[in-house]
Amino acid sequence: MYVADVLDEMEQVERSIEGDGPVQVQSESGELLPPPLPPIEDLLKEGQELLVQISKEPIGTKGARITSHISLPGRHLVYMPTVDHIGISRRIESEEEKERLRLVVESMRAPGTGFIVRTVSEGKSEGDLRSDMEFLVGLWENLGRGIDEQSAPSLIHSDLDVTSKVLRDILTEDVQRIVVDNRDEYDKIIRFIRTFMPRLNYCIELYSGDEPIFDAHGLEVEISRALGRKVWLKSGGSIIIEQTEALTAIDVNTGRYVGKHNLEDTILKTNLEALKEIAFQLRLRNIGGLIIIDFIDMEKEAHREKVHGALEEALKNDKNKTNILKISELGLVEMTRKRVRESIGRTLCEPCRYCDGKGYVKGKLTIIYEILRELHRELVDLPAGHITLLAHPDIAGLLIDEERTGIDELEQRYGRHISINSRPGFHIEQFEIAVG
Repeated sequence: MYVADVLDEMEQVERSIEGDGPVQVQSESGELLPPPLPPIEDLLKEGQELLVQISKEPIGTKGARITSHISLPGRHLVYMPTVDHIGISRRIESEEEKERLRLVVESMRAPGTGFIVRTVSEGKSEGDLRSDMEFLVGLWENLGRGIDEQSAPSLIHSDLDVTSKVLRDILTEDVQRIVVDNRDEYDKIIRFIRTFMPRLNYCIELYSGDEPIFDAHGLEVEISRALGRKVWLKSGGSIIIEQTEALTAIDVNTGRYVGKHNLEDTILKTNLEALKEIAFQLRLRNIGGLIIIDFIDMEKEAHREKVHGALEEALKNDKNKTNILKISELGLVEMTRKRVRESIGRTLCEPCRYCDGKGYVKGKLTIIYEILRELHRELVDLPAGHITLLAHPDIAGLLIDEERTGIDELEQRYGRHISINSRPGFHIEQFEIAVG
C-alpha cells in the first residue's frame, strides 16, 4: 500500500511516536543518550506473520521502507489505527484553525486511535471531517476481516488508482477545469467528485479533439523540457541540471543577456529569474535529495540575501519538505528536498545503451590510440598471417586516411599487413582484431 503523498504530513507523528519510548539517560557530560534498542531477534521470530505497509517506495538502489504503523490516507485525514495521536499539517499556519481542527478530531475519534489532519482540511466543516473519518474507519474494519481470511505473504490493501489518487491528493479549490480523454475515466471522476467533494464546482470536460490531448495542451513540450539538461530562461540566460546518484547540481548562466545598466544588476536579475524556474523544475522533475545550486557570483551581500529570500518564497508552497542554507561567498546554495519517489527522468528514461549511462563516449583520437596500443600487444602473440581490424566507419575512415601513419609503423615493425574494414553496426568504441 503506497502512501508517499502523505509522508511529509506524517513526519511529525513519526517523531512523536519515537519520543514515546523508554526514558533517555544522561552521559557523564550531561548529554542525553538514546535508549538502547533491543536485538532484532527479540522482536521478530522466524515464521511470524506481521502486517506491514510500504511507507516509502524503492528509489534507485535503495529498497522499499516498511513500517508496522499502518496509515490509511483519505481526502482530509490520515487514519492511524495503531497510534494514539492527533497531528496537524505544518502547512496550516493559523494557530486558531489548528486548535479548531484538533478539537473536532478529538471529539470524534475512538480512544487509542490516531489521525493526521491534512492541509486540505483547513476551513472544512465538522461534517466533512466526520465523513472522511467514518470512511477510513470502515476501510480499516474491512481490512481486519481480510487479514483473518488470508495467510502471509499476501496483499491486503493497495492504494487508489492513479486517477483517484490525483483527485484525492492534488485537487483543490484552485483547480478550475479537469480535462480527460477517456469516457470510463470521465465517469469515474464524476462519481468521485459527487461522492467526496459535492460542494466543489469543477468544470469536467471530456476531450474529443482530433489531435492527442497531450499535444492540444502542450504537455509533450513540457515532458521534453523536463527531460532536457538545459532550460532556457526568457531573458536569454539558462540553467543546467545535472543529476547524479549523490546529488543534483544546478548551474545558472547569463547566456546572451547583458542587461541595460551594470553587470551587478544583470547578475541579480538573472539569478532571480533562474530561481523561479529552478523551483518549478524541482517540482516538475520531482528532484529530491541533496541539491547544489551554483548561482552567478554576487558581490553585494544585499543581493545574496534577496536571492536567498526569493528562493525560500518560491519553494514555500512545495508539497515536499525543503531545507535551504544561506548562499556562500562563492554563490553556492546547499539545499535538500524530501525524496518521495523516483524523479521523472529516472521514471521515463533508462540508461543509454550506447554510452552505458555515462552521458559521453570516448573521442575518436582516443579510440584510435587505444586500437594502436591493442594492435601492438596482439601482434606480439598472434600467429603469422593477414591481420584484419574491424571498427566503426568513423574510426576506420580516420585509420585509413589521417591516422594511417600509426598503422604503417606497426606493419613495418612486425612485417605484417593490416587490413581495415568498417562495420556500420559497431558501437563507436567497439573494434575487433582477427587473423586470416
